[in-house]
Amino acid sequence: MRPDLTATYLERLGFEAAPAPTAEALARLHRAHLQRVPFENLDIHLGVPIELDADAFADKVAVKRRGGFCFELNGAFASLLMALGFDVELLEARVYSPRGPGRAFDHLCLAVELAGGTSLADIAFGRGCFDEPIALTPAIEQTDTAGVFELRAAEDGELDLLCNGEPQYRLAPVPRALADFEPGCSYHQSSPDSPFTRAPICTIRTPDGRLTLSGTRLIATTAEGQEERDLDRAAYADALLARFGVALGDAEIDRLVHASAATGETG
Repeated sequence: MRPDLTATYLERLGFEAAPAPTAEALARLHRAHLQRVPFENLDIHLGVPIELDADAFADKVAVKRRGGFCFELNGAFASLLMALGFDVELLEARVYSPRGPGRAFDHLCLAVELAGGTSLADIAFGRGCFDEPIALTPAIEQTDTAGVFELRAAEDGELDLLCNGEPQYRLAPVPRALADFEPGCSYHQSSPDSPFTRAPICTIRTPDGRLTLSGTRLIATTAEGQEERDLDRAAYADALLARFGVALGDAEIDRLVHASAATGETG
């Protein structure tokens, strides 16, 4: 990653200088990413193709100040970590549904090698994932501010990630190249069966919960419960900018509102 892009990326995460590649720094970067960069699929509904390009992912996050889905966010985060001197590998995972683990290359997550062992990092899974990296070690419960996590041995040497006892995804602890994720990236931005093509979504971790725009419905979740309200076009544009830091033009806002109405994710 270019030095100027690294500095801009760190600035977005609230870092004035590049930290040393330590476990403490990784935890801080991970939590900051979750709270400052939204998970969003807006480009899919704006008709903007998403190519597997690590530099483009980092530019989208750092310069364009956007978010993205797992291939973009974890791809960009991996580039940042490597620029800071971390030893990072890309891992493939299959997201659980009621039918079990999903399709191959469904999700991208990261293994980060540290002095004390290997950690699993993932800043692009939303609910059901940890606020700070967990040890990539099976059969131990690991308590995080987002819940209790465990990696449980599955078939063929794979591992199931559980959050509060519920399976989230099945990962294969085998290093992958970014290009390997092309089938999943293509599927999730084109298939009507993908959850990302159904409606625009933008969601971000907050210090006490999560804030989500599902279509034009704003959902605030805290320990006390959940509040929802439907937004008109002006309020939707304001929420994207003020609550998620996403600045879009009028035509883009119109297209997203139309896409939300077409899917019923609007009041």
